[in-house]
Amino acid sequence: MSWSHVYGAREITLPDGAVTLKVLFLHGFESGPQGLKPKFLRSQGHEVHAPRLPKRSFADSVRIAQSKVDEVKPDYIVGSSRGGAVAMSINPHDAKLVLIAPAWKKYNVSPNLPANAVILHSADDDIVPLKDSFGLPAQLYVCGDDHRMNDEGALYNLETALRT
Repeated sequence: MSWSHVYGAREITLPDGAVTLKVLFLHGFESGPQGLKPKFLRSQGHEVHAPRLPKRSFADSVRIAQSKVDEVKPDYIVGSSRGGAVAMSINPHDAKLVLIAPAWKKYNVSPNLPANAVILHSADDDIVPLKDSFGLPAQLYVCGDDHRMNDEGALYNLETALRT
């Protein structure tokens, strides 16, 4: 028997024996650890670690994120916008990366990614252009209504990226 969670109007059915994943969530510039995406991930049964990243210092954000990776040893690192740029700046060790509209160009981050990285990006993103994700060495999924990526389609694709 499978189990599911309902989020908004979308029901996501998880396979039998689905395990709880350990997720490090790195929020964007205008968001925080208690934003909609980390709440959604928790509602899906994941163990979510979401440190507060300081707006004033990208370097401090990278340091905090790396410390959390070293401490928590997550299965996945999910980085949204500025958090995606932070995720691209750390050593993920064995964690897989899921980047949501990564703002790597804005923060002058090298586009080095592990081979199994996934990017979710909206064609209608008016903050980080979709073209910034073209050519990155990752599997790109175009989804979502806008930069916030908090609509049902984007959240469904986020959960799917963690389960495949």
